[in-house]
Amino acid sequence: MPTWSDVLKEIQMINSKNPLDVVRRKYLKIMEQYTGRNVIAYYSGFLQKPNSNNGIDDNDKNAFMQTVHGLDKSKGLDLILHTPGGGIAATESIVNYLKSIFGNNIRVFIPQMAMSAGTMIALSSKIIIMGKQSNIGPIDPQFGGVSCHGILQEFDDAVKDAKARPESIPLWQAIIQKYHPTFLGDCDKAIKWSTTMVEDWLQANMLKNDKNKVFLAQNIVSSLSNHSTTFSHDKHIHFDDCKKLGIKVKALESFEKKTIDNCSDLQDCVLTIHHAYMQTFSNSNAVKIVENHMGSAMIIGEGAKK
Repeated sequence: MPTWSDVLKEIQMINSKNPLDVVRRKYLKIMEQYTGRNVIAYYSGFLQKPNSNNGIDDNDKNAFMQTVHGLDKSKGLDLILHTPGGGIAATESIVNYLKSIFGNNIRVFIPQMAMSAGTMIALSSKIIIMGKQSNIGPIDPQFGGVSCHGILQEFDDAVKDAKARPESIPLWQAIIQKYHPTFLGDCDKAIKWSTTMVEDWLQANMLKNDKNKVFLAQNIVSSLSNHSTTFSHDKHIHFDDCKKLGIKVKALESFEKKTIDNCSDLQDCVLTIHHAYMQTFSNSNAVKIVENHMGSAMIIGEGAKK
C-alpha cells in the first residue's frame, strides 16, 4: 500500500506543470475501474489549514454541478468525503441535488473524517464505507462554535438553579444575558431542522427496507445529536460504534482483492487517493477540492479558484 511518503515520491517523479493534479486524478480513475461507478471526491483542507474557509457552503453546489456534468447517471455515485462540516442549509441543498441526479444509489466513502454536516451527508446515503482509521461525528447544530443543545441545557439548568437557589440569580443573569432575545428559539429550530432532515434521509434510503425504520432513524439521530451523551462536537465515532447505533456501514478492508495498476485492492486505492489530497493541501494553496474520476474539478484556494 502506498504510504504518504510513497505518494509524495510519485508526485515528485512526474514531469508535469501540475503533478499533484495528475496523481489525484490517476487514482480516482483507478477507483472508478474498481467499482464501475461514478466517483466524486469532496475534500477539505481543514487539517492543514484550519483557519481557512473550508467548510460546506453554498458555493459547493456549483462544484457538484460541474463534477456531475457528463457522468453516466445510471451508474450511481461513490462520494469520497473528508470535511469538518458546515452550514445546514447548504448541506440540505447539496444532498437534495445529488439525490435528484442519482436517486438513492449513492455510497459514501470516508477515508478519515466526515464530521458534523459531513456526517449528515453520509447518513443520507445507502451505505457508508469506513476503514479502521475512519470516523464520523456528532450532528448537534452549532452557533458560533457553541452547541445548540448545550445552550438550551445551560438555560434549563439556570432556570432550575434559580428556582432552587434564588441567590444564584445574579450569577446566571451574567451568563444568560450574552444571548440575544431570539437566540434560544433559533437554537431550538436548528435542532428540529437538522434532526427531522436526517431522520427523513435515513428512512428514505439507508433504512428504507427496515421494518422499524422510524424507530431506528430516531435512535440514530438522537444518539448523534444528544450533547449529554456525545459530550463534544469533536467526538470521533468509529466503525464499531456506528454498527452499534444501527448505521449501515461496510468495512473498507472487506472488498474483494483485485490488483489494478499499482493498487492491490480498493482499500489501497482509496487510501492512496486520501494521501494524494493531503499532499495537495500541504503543497499548494488549495483549501477545498471537488473532483470526479474524469478529471473535472473545482479547486478553491486561498484567494484563487480554477
